[in-house]
Amino acid sequence: MLRIVLGVISGFFAWVIVWVGIEKFLSTILPEWYGAPQLAFQEAIINGGQFTAETKLLLMHIVIASVVALVSGFIAALVAGENNRAPLVLGFLLLAVGLLKVVMSWPYVPFWYHVIFTAMLFPMTIVGGKLKTATQEFAL
Repeated sequence: MLRIVLGVISGFFAWVIVWVGIEKFLSTILPEWYGAPQLAFQEAIINGGQFTAETKLLLMHIVIASVVALVSGFIAALVAGENNRAPLVLGFLLLAVGLLKVVMSWPYVPFWYHVIFTAMLFPMTIVGGKLKTATQEFAL
C-alpha cells in the first residue's frame, strides 16, 4: 500500500516537474511564439482581462499534456511496483487538477480544448502505467 501511495505521489510530482520544465524550456527557446502568449494568459488569469488563445498553442498543449501524462503514469507504476492501482489513482488526481484548470481558464480558451485536454489525462496515465509491463516483457 505504501508503494502505491509513493507511486501516486511520484507520478504527480513527475507530471508537475516535467510540465513546468517543458513550459519554461519552450518559453526560453521560443519567446515570441510560445513565451509571450503564455505570459499573456497568466496575466489574464491573475488580473482578468482579454486573452485570445492560438489554436496551434492549444494543440501543442494537448500533445505535451498527453506525453507528460503517459510518462507520469509509467513513473507511478514503476515506483509502485504494479501497474493498476497507482496509475488509476494518479489518473483521477490528474483529472481533478485538469478540472481545476478548466474552471480557472474557462473564459479564455475554447470549449473543445477543455474537453480534449481533460478527457485525455486519465486514459493516457493508465496507458503510461501499462507501459511498465510492456517494457518489462520486451526486455525479457
